[in-house]
Amino acid sequence: MMHQALLVPEVLLEIFAYVNVIPSTRAASTKKLLAALARTCKIFHEPAMDLLWTEIRGLEPLLGCVTRLHPLIYRRGTRSQRKELWAKGVEPLSAREARQFLRHSSRIRTLNIKSTHPHFLSVIPPEACIFPRLRSLSFPDAYLDLFLPHTLHQCHLQSFVTRCIALEQLCIYPEMDDYDSIANPVSLVFDRIRWCTRLVTLSCPMLDGATWKHLSHIPTLLKLEIVHGYDDPPSLSKRDIVNLSFLNITSLSFRQLDDGADIIIVIQHSQFPSLKEFKLEAVSLTSEAAERLFHALSHCKACQTLETISICLFDEDPQDVETLTPIPHFLRFTQLRTLELIFSDSYIDLDNDMLLQAMSSWPHIRSLEIHNSVDRVPSSEVSLRGLFTALDLCPQLHTLLVPINIATLDVDPDAEPIQHTSLRSLTLETSESEIADAEILARIISAWLPCVNTVQSLDNFRWDEVNKYLKSLTAAVALYMVGAS
Repeated sequence: MMHQALLVPEVLLEIFAYVNVIPSTRAASTKKLLAALARTCKIFHEPAMDLLWTEIRGLEPLLGCVTRLHPLIYRRGTRSQRKELWAKGVEPLSAREARQFLRHSSRIRTLNIKSTHPHFLSVIPPEACIFPRLRSLSFPDAYLDLFLPHTLHQCHLQSFVTRCIALEQLCIYPEMDDYDSIANPVSLVFDRIRWCTRLVTLSCPMLDGATWKHLSHIPTLLKLEIVHGYDDPPSLSKRDIVNLSFLNITSLSFRQLDDGADIIIVIQHSQFPSLKEFKLEAVSLTSEAAERLFHALSHCKACQTLETISICLFDEDPQDVETLTPIPHFLRFTQLRTLELIFSDSYIDLDNDMLLQAMSSWPHIRSLEIHNSVDRVPSSEVSLRGLFTALDLCPQLHTLLVPINIATLDVDPDAEPIQHTSLRSLTLETSESEIADAEILARIISAWLPCVNTVQSLDNFRWDEVNKYLKSLTAAVALYMVGAS
């Protein structure tokens, strides 16, 4: 007989919510538990089904509710691994099948669509495809008219507006059809975004000026990611972005972009007083544009908040190695914890004095990675002594990647070391083809950085001899500690 406590809805929901977060090696195991609970009895059915359908990845689970499509999607009891192949040549849904498709739509809170087969859903009118509890939506723009329709009768307009307002997480990315044309005009994408007024997270192609202004008025927005999208993105001017303030955005990312001009305009003429994380991936950014970007970022009112900077610049057709100076600009960020600079065909200006000044400006730094184009850059001006002196100012640093000059060892291997015990991962890039005095260098590293067991490098073989001695020294220290105990 069922315990009376299980008849209390709040108690039952609490138990099922715990089932939903039980650690499991596979998400499928949790879903099987919830499915078994849903089949147990009528009292268990609804709350278990709500949790089972809360988060859906892809349209296949919904399409699998259609009797005709179920055997195509689920072969031998599991979902087909070749997700795109089963859909080829299959007829769209009928009106009756559309109702089967929407059977559990009211339970879904998170929907993430990767595959593209909107033709299945052509029979469904926009006003019928209602996900009243939806809070997070990620989809290609081929589905734009289905989830965020722009043409609705007046009687359905209010439900659409309510649906947009409720969205907290939205990801829209462009999907090319077979004719290499955009599935939806970019202006329609921006129009849908401007309907959403309670967004917390947004990921989308580069925006126009009106949409940037709209986002600056959303107090709930915390994370904004701009990704590579349309071949002809909107062009911004200084008139489009005028003194915008994004009060609560903590994370700002630009990924896989071809040009940095619009990014610079946005950062130059906006304020991000709560920004903690900035990430950028760009291709073919000139050195002049890169320097303007560094300067703009250092003046975006985030000096006391920014903790993470990751900038990756790539050049598909490099001509000459150019020198860039990002570090002087970033000295203003006193709360910096993570700095990653990957410049594939540029050289970052760094010497002992600059490294020392950086470490003194970033007392909380935990990860510092500076990648240069090692094949064509001049020798580093950072020496071993300069490195150890700077490390003394950042006791929390655990990951380090810097270029270094070890042609001459300027540290006495017999001197009393000042040990840095937090550093665990050390990657050193050197232009020397061979490392002389590998044994002495290993002794120095082992003495000053006792928790570093291996020196890594993009050229995995360059440090082999040093690492061999490091391994022997580590084993000897471990043997000594065992004997001492």
